[in-house]
Amino acid sequence: MEYVNLGNAGLKVSKICLGCMTFGNSAEWMLETEQSKPIINRAIDLGINFFDTANVYSKGRSEEIVGELLQGRRNDIVLASKVRGVMGDGVNDYGLSRYHIMKQIEGSLSRLKTDHIDLYQTHRWDYTTPIEETLTTMSDLVRNGQVRYIGASNYFAWQLSKSLWTSKKLNLEKFVSMQNHHNLCYREEEREMVPLCKNEGVGLIPYSPLARGFLTGKYSRDLSPQSVRYGTDHLLHQRFFRSEDFDVLENVIELSNQKNVSPSQIALSWLFKKGITSIILGATKVEHIDSAVGALSVKLSDDDLRFLEDPYTPRDLSGPSYSTLTDTDLKRINDLKKDPLSNPPA
Repeated sequence: MEYVNLGNAGLKVSKICLGCMTFGNSAEWMLETEQSKPIINRAIDLGINFFDTANVYSKGRSEEIVGELLQGRRNDIVLASKVRGVMGDGVNDYGLSRYHIMKQIEGSLSRLKTDHIDLYQTHRWDYTTPIEETLTTMSDLVRNGQVRYIGASNYFAWQLSKSLWTSKKLNLEKFVSMQNHHNLCYREEEREMVPLCKNEGVGLIPYSPLARGFLTGKYSRDLSPQSVRYGTDHLLHQRFFRSEDFDVLENVIELSNQKNVSPSQIALSWLFKKGITSIILGATKVEHIDSAVGALSVKLSDDDLRFLEDPYTPRDLSGPSYSTLTDTDLKRINDLKKDPLSNPPA
């Protein structure tokens, strides 16, 4: 395993983070405690020290499973969770207000069976709460000892920039990481977010590095998908079954055959070469962990990178950060990006 600093912070994390959204009960393909146990054990055995969950995953069940299975090993783990999602029917049961954050940190600590969270992340931007209120509250959690570092997820670049500026202006804790949507089939983050984070020393910890399983090679352009995930995960078939996505996938498969590795390992190795901090890997089988760790040893040349990237075409924005915008907002944003990617940042 390889370890790197989380952005400019002194905290060392493994280059693979175990994403724990797969642990829970809100979808047929998710895993309960006994099914999750061998995956967590294998991750730790292979040196993964970074685990990411969220209060909203299966309405807290993911945190409960992680908390139970990390008992006795908590001090060796960098534990991350998130806040912002809907956790009840009340008008204050979602968002990034001081009221909601203070309530949710207590719930997460209880479910995780711990007295602190190492990386507490805002799950996405809250358009109804001033960023000053959110950052002041998150800073108070750090001072209280309930949180060690703060991060963000699913932001536009301007939102992260405003957050960093506000932290500096008010002498508040600053976001040390950005959890963003980034993979070979979705590279829109390379326009602004990736260069911003690199310039500001913010760690990049992309989720969905395998495009919700699309880049594993299990799907074919000519065959109807049969997987349980495809049948129950509407975002999978909404986002990643364009003809252009299969153009990318077929190059991934071709290169994997040349190098005698799996398509997953090619897709993950590409992300490692893009200078990210740690990939967030969702695993439902022990073999998924083994394959991801193996990807750290896969070597890609500049020609390999060009071969993988050449089929990509610009696409509509996707991800939770855009779900609170109106159709008019989305159309305006997408109209600004008609030109194809040219010389995207390394």
